[in-house]
Amino acid sequence: MTEIHLDLTETTIDGAGTRLWSVRRDDCPELAVHRIMHVGLADAAVPYRRVRLAPTGSFLMVCHEGRGRILLDGRWQTSRAGVACLAPPRVLNAFHAVPGARWQFAWIRYDEPAHVRPLVSAASPVRVRCDGNRLWRILSGLRAEWEAGREQRLLHHWIELAHGEARRIAQPWNVDDRLWSVWDDVGHDLAAEWTLEKLATRYRASKEQFRRVCLRDLGRSPMQHLTSLRIERAQHLLAATDDKVESIARQVGFENASVFSRAFKRWVGRSPARYRE
Repeated sequence: MTEIHLDLTETTIDGAGTRLWSVRRDDCPELAVHRIMHVGLADAAVPYRRVRLAPTGSFLMVCHEGRGRILLDGRWQTSRAGVACLAPPRVLNAFHAVPGARWQFAWIRYDEPAHVRPLVSAASPVRVRCDGNRLWRILSGLRAEWEAGREQRLLHHWIELAHGEARRIAQPWNVDDRLWSVWDDVGHDLAAEWTLEKLATRYRASKEQFRRVCLRDLGRSPMQHLTSLRIERAQHLLAATDDKVESIARQVGFENASVFSRAFKRWVGRSPARYRE
């Protein structure tokens, strides 16, 4: 996994080898019930590419077959069958097909204003194993109804199932209670000097065991998840207060504004000053 080296401009490229199906809320008002902007299915091949600098809502993608590359948490990661990738609102994300491979995936993108609690937050997993067929089957059912009768009652049924599956993935109920307790404590004191050793001690495990648990259930290492929580809080403070960047950096646990600004830009795709604008 590598850090981003990308021309940060909004990009939409399909190409002749890619087959897409999607439906938007402008055409299907039933999607708006759950603040869904659009849903879709993709069978993608090079040169398929998307770059989204500041999407207005949560994004969830579940790989059905094949593989591709997705930019999350400021790092390129591989999307494989049976793995869901998630991104919170107003954070840079991008995805590319890779040479020699097809990439089949289902996706849901939401539209969530800043005052709305998003489906995907910093506490959500960034990558998590799941049934890679479930969301694909649900959206295939929605597609079949959309291309046939478009009966409102049945469209509503398929959309409810899709949103329910998204919630299941983004807000897992079966993750270790001790793990969530640790991160809840961290969220209430982000300015503290959290180290891997301190976090593992709270979890009552070795550092290596705690690291494995976080990678399994959150798709991030402990320190990456800590950064995610700090960046999300910083986004809120930049949008809701007039505090200086130096002050916000200290409030969320960064040693100085320079370190904070570099991490923020890598994670969000823009500097703190540009994000505030």
